[in-house]
Amino acid sequence: MPSPVPKLPVSLMANPRLSSWVRFTDDGRVTILPGKVEIGQGIVTALAQIAADELDLDIGRIEMMRASTATSPNEGVTSGSLSIQQSGRALRQVCAEVRQRFLAVASERLGVDAALLDVDDGTISGPGNVRTSYWELKGDVSLDQDATTDATAKGAAERNVAGHSVQRVDIPDKVFVRPRFIHDFALPGMVHGRVLRPDISGAKLIALDEEAARAVPGLVAIVRDGGFAGVVADTEAAADTALRALRKGATWSAGETLPDEDDLAGFLRSQPVETAIIDTRMAEPARKPAQTLRRQYTRPYIAHASMAPSCAVAQWDGDRVHVWTHSQGVYLLRADLAIVLKLPAENIVVEHMEGAGCYGHNAADDVALDAVLLAAAAGGRPVRVQWSRHDEMSHAPFGAAMAIEIEADLDAGNDIVGWRHAIWSNGHAARPGRATEPALLAATEIANPYPRMISTNPPAANGGGADRNSVPLYDFPAWTITSHRLLTMPVRTSALRTLGGQGNVFAIESLLDEIADLRGEDPIAFRLRHLRDERAKHVIRVASRRAAWKPQQRPGIGYGIGFARYKNSGAYCAAIAEIEGADDIRVKRLTLAVDVGEAINPDGVINQIEGGAIQATSWVLKERVRFDRTRITSTSWTDYPILTFSEVPAVDVEIIQRPEIEPVGAGEAAHGPVTAAIANAVYDCLGVRVRDLPITRDRIIAAMERTS
Repeated sequence: MPSPVPKLPVSLMANPRLSSWVRFTDDGRVTILPGKVEIGQGIVTALAQIAADELDLDIGRIEMMRASTATSPNEGVTSGSLSIQQSGRALRQVCAEVRQRFLAVASERLGVDAALLDVDDGTISGPGNVRTSYWELKGDVSLDQDATTDATAKGAAERNVAGHSVQRVDIPDKVFVRPRFIHDFALPGMVHGRVLRPDISGAKLIALDEEAARAVPGLVAIVRDGGFAGVVADTEAAADTALRALRKGATWSAGETLPDEDDLAGFLRSQPVETAIIDTRMAEPARKPAQTLRRQYTRPYIAHASMAPSCAVAQWDGDRVHVWTHSQGVYLLRADLAIVLKLPAENIVVEHMEGAGCYGHNAADDVALDAVLLAAAAGGRPVRVQWSRHDEMSHAPFGAAMAIEIEADLDAGNDIVGWRHAIWSNGHAARPGRATEPALLAATEIANPYPRMISTNPPAANGGGADRNSVPLYDFPAWTITSHRLLTMPVRTSALRTLGGQGNVFAIESLLDEIADLRGEDPIAFRLRHLRDERAKHVIRVASRRAAWKPQQRPGIGYGIGFARYKNSGAYCAAIAEIEGADDIRVKRLTLAVDVGEAINPDGVINQIEGGAIQATSWVLKERVRFDRTRITSTSWTDYPILTFSEVPAVDVEIIQRPEIEPVGAGEAAHGPVTAAIANAVYDCLGVRVRDLPITRDRIIAAMERTS
C-alpha cells in the first residue's frame, strides 16, 4: 500500500504562515508567538523547549509572546489538556521548517552542502571554519511563506532540551512582580468600574434611582443599558462606594426558583432532556446474569474558586476597542464582542494576560464585556473592572452537577457480563465564540438582550462533555452508555476542569472496587485482569509498586486505587490514596503514576499532576456550591471552603517517560483517579460506601445509617 500523505498538525493547517509563529529580532533573539495561553500550566516553558530544540538555540534567547488577536495565530481556546498536542506539534513542525530554510540559504552563502552544516545557539558553521547565523541571514530568508510537510522534526534521541526539567520562563516575572497578571496591570489615566447584579437568581433590573450614587466623590459615570448597569470612578474605593449606593436604588423583578440542593439527583432526573447514545458494545453473554448491581453516584455544582476574582481592562479609541483579559480564547472572545458591539472583528484587539488560576470557563470573558461596556462612557480612558468575590461565586459559570447510574450484570461468580452507564447533567460547555449568539453574561442584560445559552456538550471526538470518560477502558463483554443533557439551566454551567470526566471515573472506579470486594479479589488485580492496553496496565503497576500496595491494614487508615486514561485518548494516570478516618476524612498521601508519552518538561508534568491531585482532594472532601430556592448562598470562603495548606496531602508522582510517543497534556489527568482513589480508601477504612460528593462527615453518617 502507498504511504499515507503527511499532514500538517491541526493548528498549523489553520495558521500555515511561518511568520505568524516565529520571528527573528535584531538583538539576537527569537520571538515565538503561540496561540495558546499561559494559565498556570507551564505551557510557555514547554513550547520554548520545543522551539529551542528544533532551532538549536539556547532557551534564554527565546522570547515567548502572549497571545493577541493582533499578532498571534488563531488556535481557538486553551482547554482540554490540548496545548502540547496542538500548539506543541505545530511549533515543532514550524521550527523544523524554519531551520531547514535557513540552512538552505546558508548553504548557498557559504558554498557548503546543507547536510554538512551545524547550528549551535543560532550560529551556523561548516567545514573550513565557515560560519554565519540566523540573524545575519534573516534578511535573506522569508518566513512569509506557508508551511509544508517537507521538513522533518528531530527524533527523540536528537533533542537536547525537551525531555528535561528546566526553569519555568514565567517565574522570574512573577517573583519580581513584573506585570504578567491582569490584576497588576495598569495604564496611564486608568479608572475603575463595577457592575450591578442581583442577589436573587434570574432577577431583572426594572428601575434604578441613581441620585445617591451620583453624589459619590470621584464618580466618572453611571452606565445603564436595559438591565445592565454599572459605575465608573477614579478609584476602586469610589467605585465600590458608588456601587453600594446604586444597589440601594435598584428595584428587581422576581427571580427563578432554584433546585433543591439536597436532591440534585431528583432534580436532574426530572428535567426535560436531550438523550444521546454515546457508545454500545453488543455481545451475547457467555454466562447468564445472576444479579444486577444498580448504583447511583452524584457530584454537586462546583465553583472555579480561583484565589482572585476575574478582572479585565478595556479602552476605546473612536470605534475601536482594545481589551486585556485572562480569557482562555482571545479570538473566540473577540467574536462574541463583535456580535454584541455590532463592530467588525478587526476593530477589536483582545490581548491575553495571566489570571489568578484558571480551571475552565470562569468569568474572564464576562468581565471583559463588562469592561468594554463601561469603558464606552469613560471618554477614551482605560477602565479596569474587577469582580467581587460575591460576584465570582454567584454569577460565574459553575461545573455542572451530575447524577450517574450504573447497572452491572454479574454472573454467579460475580464477574461482569453486562454494563449500562447513564448520565443526567447540564451541558458542560457554553464558551464564547462558538455560536451565532454571544455566551457573555452582560449580553443577556442589555436593552436588546440575547438569550442565555443552554450549555451543550463537546462531541465525543473531542472527548465529550458530560459523557467524558464514561466509555469503559476496561474489557467488559457488553455495554451501553447514555447521556441525558438537560434543556433547562437554572444554575449557569460551563466547562470546569475535566468536564464530566471526574464524575464518570468516580462512578466507574467505585463500582469496580465494589465488585472486586464481592469477589474477594484484590482491586488492582481485578483491574489488570480487565485491561488489554499495556500502557494502562503499566501505569497501574508503577503506582502500585511506588506506593508499596497494599500495606498492612492499620486501624483508622484506608487505601484506595483509581485509574483512568483522560478522554480515553490522553494521559494515563493511576492514583493510590492513603486516608485517615477519624473525626473527618484526611488524605495523608497520594501516590500517582502518569504516562503522557513524551514529557517535554518533566517538572512541569509533575506540577500539573500535583496540582490536579490537590484540587481533586478539595473537590472530594469540601467543595459544593450551596443555594436555597432563590439564590446562591456560597458566596465567600466561609460558605465555600476549599482545602487549606495544613490539609494538603503529601503527593508523590512518577512519570513514565516515553519520548518516542507523541506528547499529550497532563493538566486534567489526575482528577478522576484521585477522586476514585479517595472514595475507595474511605470504604477500605470505614467499611461504608459514599456515592455522593463531597465526602463529608454528614455524608458518611448518612451512608452508615442506610447500611445499618
